[in-house]
Amino acid sequence: MTRYAYVAVAPDGAPAKGVTKAETKEEAELALYERELREIRVTEKPSVLQFEITARRVKREEVMHLSRQLGAFIRAGLPLIDAVHSLGQEADNSSVRRMMAEVEEGLRGGDKLSDCFDRHPKIFPEYYRGILRSAELSGQLDTVLAQLAKYLERDLEARRKVKQAMIYPSMVAVMSMVTVVVLAAFVLPRFEDFFAGLDAELPLPTRMLLAVTDFATGWWWALAAGFGALVLLVFAITRAQGGRYARDKLFLALPVLGSTIQFALVERFCRILSSMVGAGVQLPEALRVATESLPNLVFRRALGQAGEALLEGEGLAPPLAATGLFPSTAAQMMRVGEDTGTLDVQLEVTAQYYEGELDYKLKKLIGLFEPVVIIVMGVVVGFVAVALVSAMYGIFSQVQA
Repeated sequence: MTRYAYVAVAPDGAPAKGVTKAETKEEAELALYERELREIRVTEKPSVLQFEITARRVKREEVMHLSRQLGAFIRAGLPLIDAVHSLGQEADNSSVRRMMAEVEEGLRGGDKLSDCFDRHPKIFPEYYRGILRSAELSGQLDTVLAQLAKYLERDLEARRKVKQAMIYPSMVAVMSMVTVVVLAAFVLPRFEDFFAGLDAELPLPTRMLLAVTDFATGWWWALAAGFGALVLLVFAITRAQGGRYARDKLFLALPVLGSTIQFALVERFCRILSSMVGAGVQLPEALRVATESLPNLVFRRALGQAGEALLEGEGLAPPLAATGLFPSTAAQMMRVGEDTGTLDVQLEVTAQYYEGELDYKLKKLIGLFEPVVIIVMGVVVGFVAVALVSAMYGIFSQVQA
């Protein structure tokens, strides 16, 4: 039998909740109704073992498809409850099916779609739910869902570009390290034994490489412990607010990488703020949600001060320009939007502009990263090759002697 969690109203009007067992959901509802409970809402409550076996993480790509399909169903005139039911039944992911079943129950109980999504903050970010809440008030639910799907698609595409560009240098690094390990662990020791039999001294590069491999082999446990301690130390430091702020500030100060991160954060901020302002969200609330969506603590603190200046009547563009984190082009575009009453349009234009700039920055960063990886790996492999050639030349000299 399946366990079901229920929330209902008792005969005396008091709220009642608990867990009951039944073969099906309908049988559970009927049994609760016979106990004179009313306004019954039942959801399946899987066991711990079942949850561990069947539960899957809901990826952002699945949220994107869900948003696009839900918007299309609503635009076609399908009732919201029927649309949610159909998407839940067709979902391959068990977590999505369970989530959509809970959303359907909430809708049947009179809740709004945004209220139902509020119960799943790990699946739907705060900005997503805030935009959806405003769309329900303005009656533009289908349009806003399509816009959210496009935003998620652009975000996924940017991540995909970075991953694809990293494949080649990563493969070069991995193959180079495998080559070095094989040569150092299996080939060079044979040269060492051979030279010992000849009562000769190995060349300096070969001795240096063997010293490194012998140290790593003999003290691997100390190296592993030291690496683990270093990881724990960095994790503990970055868990604190001060450590996270220092880390984020360091990343922004790095050459090439810092400007890439800056443009990515500006593009994300403008895109989310544009979507929320266009959906009718009040600017202070939209600024707060867009700020909290950014992972960089330096940006979040600076934008928090900009939000206070906005409430004091200073507008949006001047406080953002004063942070020093937004390029002058972005501040000028926002100023034009404020002056002409088209802030959402100008924010979208700004986001599109910096999306193109971000693509250029990513290509430049990856273009620099690839040769750096190749050069570093070339130096390492070259040193190993020199050690091998020196040893072979030494053997040849010994044979001639």
